Amino acid sequence: MESKHLIEDTKGYFQLIDESGIAAYMSYSRAGESLIIIDHTEVKPAYKGQNLGRQLLNKAVDFAREKNIKIMPICPFAASVFQKDESIRDVLK
Repeated sequence: MESKHLIEDTKGYFQLIDESGIAAYMSYSRAGESLIIIDHTEVKPAYKGQNLGRQLLNKAVDFAREKNIKIMPICPFAASVFQKDESIRDVLK
């Protein structure tokens, strides 16, 4: 499965794509130069249970670490993973 990171002005998307199209995506908004707000995660029903949401969040965490920015998760899925996994909280706002 291929991963892509798209940035369009103040919005961004992490996507996982296979031969049938987008399997999962996570969207965010930029809030200034040092913060992104994850607002939605969606995994197509055929891909449920394959840990794709977590893979997307890992991409977002890697991006935040690389750019030295913070993440505010308003998406319930992303917020729950941050609550459960202390190892990624270094990028949590």
